Amino acid sequence: MPADEAQHASAAPLKVTARVQGRELASAVLSPGQELTIGSDDANTMVVKHPQVSRRHLLLRHLATGVLAKDLGSKNGTRLSDAKLTEALVPPGVALLLGAVEVRLDPLETSVARLGTLETRSPAMQKVLDVLARAAPKDVTVLLEGETGTGKDVIARAVHAASARANRPLETVDCGSFAKELAASELFGHERGAFTGADRARAGAFERASGGTVFLDEVGELPLELQPLLLRALESRTVKRVGGDKWIPVDVRVIAATHRDLDARAKSGEFRADLLHRLAVVRVKVPRLAERLEDIPLLARAILGQLGERAQGFSLSPSTLQLLQSQPWPGNVRELRNFLERAAAVGLDDQPAADPVTEAGLVDYAEARDRALEAFERDFAAFILKRAKGNVSQAAREAGMNRAYLHRLLKRHGLTGA
Repeated sequence: MPADEAQHASAAPLKVTARVQGRELASAVLSPGQELTIGSDDANTMVVKHPQVSRRHLLLRHLATGVLAKDLGSKNGTRLSDAKLTEALVPPGVALLLGAVEVRLDPLETSVARLGTLETRSPAMQKVLDVLARAAPKDVTVLLEGETGTGKDVIARAVHAASARANRPLETVDCGSFAKELAASELFGHERGAFTGADRARAGAFERASGGTVFLDEVGELPLELQPLLLRALESRTVKRVGGDKWIPVDVRVIAATHRDLDARAKSGEFRADLLHRLAVVRVKVPRLAERLEDIPLLARAILGQLGERAQGFSLSPSTLQLLQSQPWPGNVRELRNFLERAAAVGLDDQPAADPVTEAGLVDYAEARDRALEAFERDFAAFILKRAKGNVSQAAREAGMNRAYLHRLLKRHGLTGA
């Protein structure tokens, strides 16, 4: 798919409605990458019969960054708020005036797909949830792939909750967080005296999750020498504790997640191909937040609900949600969550884009968006750097951002860190 088509695919269709004093005259759907003309002539895509609408009055083109609105030399003109519009990029949700006729550009209501507490309006994410909803009750191994911060752990919990094992334990093992020498013990347990400090026997995640689910987060980081043991656990459903001499049967369902390209790692010998095949019985790619921007209102509502008392009295206006839907979110859902936590905690109200938008008069949307994004980036980078006490690596890790990208943000905005 060409890059411009991929951008359009991530945008949402719009419903274009023409009204006079609340009475609807005409409506049409404007899809990403398409354009329509509005006028009184029957040759237009959207025909509006009204004395103040010219034969060919207005052109609308749906771009990835907004809607290009161009007056076609109409007699009564096109206005946006109090400003005359000749040609401008405008955001969804605005109302244009064609003489006395109001033309609204509203996001088209799409159905919400659900898996447990997960909700999505995004076509890309709906495909993921559809696959997982069918796989969840069938006890098959699932591999979730996607960038850091896309919510793979939340999805794993939703799959577990939708399975027949929902009332049994869910054990999470972060394969990238423990020391190599302790990895086997974390997964499979150890016997007393198996290594220095092993003063008593301990069951591993596979035993503790008996009857339930083991979630192997960042499975791509699993040491190569442990991969045969995991492969055996998946094939035979038996494990052996470190320092033990017997194989213990385990009844578990396995869900794995990674941000790595496991196909490439298998080709390079860093990850066993046979293990990849065992993990990828059901394999889904979790889309980046930038590919599912229509989910931001749902995600924001869920995140603020999870914050509980910390978000009491805090809400987001439609204009602020619209701004959030225009951001690139390189840190994905994790970055969105950090932003909302900060907004609720330090009183960043629901008008972060008010000044840039007011200054630009909403006529030059691209300029308003750039100014709002610059202010957002500066404030967010300063906040996460302060929370990490100046440690750039820690700030990037906590925000789910690439360290090099954060360094560029800090340099751009004159901020310094360790």
